[in-house]
Amino acid sequence: MATVQIRNLNDDAYAILRRRAADSGRSLQEYLRVRLEAEAAEPTVDELLTDVRSKLTSEVPLDTIVGLIREDRDHDRR
Repeated sequence: MATVQIRNLNDDAYAILRRRAADSGRSLQEYLRVRLEAEAAEPTVDELLTDVRSKLTSEVPLDTIVGLIREDRDHDRR
């Protein structure tokens, strides 16, 4: 497992985080570990967009798509 050290944390932020950890019945280290793991588990907007874009990429050749559109238009004209 990796170790993270945070320096120069604002005193007010530290006090709030310690209180929240105590309120949840956890040590500060455990509280922060759980919060960071939850943060890492949620994809960012950019990650979601990249995933969606990769799924939108068509593997059908353009000439096939054009042919199907033309067939559909011809069928509608009948």
